[in-house]
Amino acid sequence: MASKAKEPAPPKRLNRAVGVAEALGGVLDSALKKRGFATRDILANWAAIAPKPYDLAAMPEQLKWPRGAGHEGATLYLRCIEGQRLALAHEGPLIASAVNRYFGYFLVREVKLSIEPFRPGSAPKAQPQATLPEVAKHAGQAVAEVDDPALKDALRLLGEKVLGKRAR
Repeated sequence: MASKAKEPAPPKRLNRAVGVAEALGGVLDSALKKRGFATRDILANWAAIAPKPYDLAAMPEQLKWPRGAGHEGATLYLRCIEGQRLALAHEGPLIASAVNRYFGYFLVREVKLSIEPFRPGSAPKAQPQATLPEVAKHAGQAVAEVDDPALKDALRLLGEKVLGKRAR
């Protein structure tokens, strides 16, 4: 007797445009569950959760729950900037209470530091761009008829930036 192989279900179509976060939500959620996070709320809202200046100096890495325990609270492991390790080691209870206050229940029992450092700002820094002479000439010609000198200068600078990006 031949058994039928079960075919995978077709993907669910939403019939609308979705954002990247929504499209990748299922993939990210399973990866985050391996790190101990039930949802991505703590990572997505870390800037609102953590007290200043630790919102910029640290990032949650892992949430470890004690074995066999009910709701005793988890240990939150943070990656931090090298210069902030000592301060974060002392401010662990403050960070744990900020996380618990944000979620409204006892989630984090203690905060420990991860071995891996946190390297913020992977985006490239904005650098002043040199304007090309032909771009400056074209922008100057475009605003030649404007009477107000402040407006003329602002429009010329805007034109140089826009046309300078196109020239690349």
